Amino acid sequence: MSLIGRVNFRILYIYLLKTYNNICMYELIIKIYYKYLKIFWSIFVKIHLKLLGVKIGKNVTFFGFPLVNLGKNSEIILMDNVTLCSDSRFTQIGINHPVILKTSDNAKLIIGEDTGISGGTIYANKKVKIGNECLIGADVKIFDTNFHSLKALNRRHNTKQEDISSKEIIIEDNCFIGTGAIILKGSLVKKDTVIPAKAIVREKK
Repeated sequence: MSLIGRVNFRILYIYLLKTYNNICMYELIIKIYYKYLKIFWSIFVKIHLKLLGVKIGKNVTFFGFPLVNLGKNSEIILMDNVTLCSDSRFTQIGINHPVILKTSDNAKLIIGEDTGISGGTIYANKKVKIGNECLIGADVKIFDTNFHSLKALNRRHNTKQEDISSKEIIIEDNCFIGTGAIILKGSLVKKDTVIPAKAIVREKK
């Protein structure tokens, strides 16, 4: 190899070595950043939710801040080892929005032990109960109410609860609900059920 060739090879080697070192340093910085981000969430999300009135069990994990709204005299209960993922960086296919948990006045929302939810929306007008060890895929929607009256007269502005149909939802243990599925009022999802992505589940008549 000529002198010029050896010099060029050395320059290339030094450049690649610096590039590799820079990449390694960047990856290390990202790992440290994510580590402290998780610590931040584990402290401040719990404080935030407890101030709102959410009951939180042991070893509950948060990735990002969920959006939570409790009605008067209502309950949201997160049992032990629940995981709520509200950040696309920490789930395989990403999510469209943070986890959303909402209740109407006097309603109850229970998420069972070791259940994981990624970017799901759950609204309890009466009661939504999710069992243990369930997998709730990205952007699943679960709500136990029609939100509006089905009567044609004054539907746009009718807020009378007696005209708005609601019925509790029960999801039993070890269910897998695929991404984008919708669980409607009155649904009973039995133990070990697998619901395909984008499926719509409704009450059996």
